[in-house]
Amino acid sequence: MAEMQVDLVAVERKVWSGTAEMVVARTVDGDIGIMPGHAPLLAQLREGFAARIQQAGGNVLGIAVHGGFLSVTKEGVSILAEDAQLSDEIDVSHARQTYEAAKARGDSAEAEADLRRAQAQLLATGNDI
Repeated sequence: MAEMQVDLVAVERKVWSGTAEMVVARTVDGDIGIMPGHAPLLAQLREGFAARIQQAGGNVLGIAVHGGFLSVTKEGVSILAEDAQLSDEIDVSHARQTYEAAKARGDSAEAEADLRRAQAQLLATGNDI
């Protein structure tokens, strides 16, 4: 299968770079799958959801993406995030505790932000919410 260059960059660091067969993410307009040869586009990523990068050989990287954009050009895919974590960087038990605590705190903006961040982390690691 064909491959494309994928770069995942957060404000503070380059998170991951390599080749992939497909990228799947949730934008504000819905889910999108990007494969080599996809038409150029720029989309805003939806907060609280994870992205997946499928590499050759079937390895799938889960990524908690916290705000940002997805850009597709003829050169490849760039995920430009406020912050991002690969699934192996996430403490699942801490994310679960944060999620439950944020749900219990109510409707404040801070609780909502914590809830979205923990939700993205849980989804990136393959956990249910």
